[in-house]
Amino acid sequence: MLELNSKERSSLLRQSHGLSPKVRIGKKGLSDEIINNVNEIIEKNELIKIKFVDSKDSKKDIVDIISKKTDAAVVKIIGNIAVLYRQAKESDKRKIFP
Repeated sequence: MLELNSKERSSLLRQSHGLSPKVRIGKKGLSDEIINNVNEIIEKNELIKIKFVDSKDSKKDIVDIISKKTDAAVVKIIGNIAVLYRQAKESDKRKIFP
């Protein structure tokens, strides 16, 4: 899993401001479908937001699980929104630079 320093986190957080949440986690909580969805979206976009509509009490645990299973770095959890980043494997597909 990618470790980010404070400068990288700050840069990624600024770049995430214009993004809308692509994944919503509701009362059903975390499922394999959600993990696969996050994986597909992060593969295309590198930087995503996840919104917690429900399961707010366990959001940190859920974000940690998603992070580990998708090999993404947690940029920050702000309120009910989590920001995750994973660099594209192919250098020509990279859009986001920390």
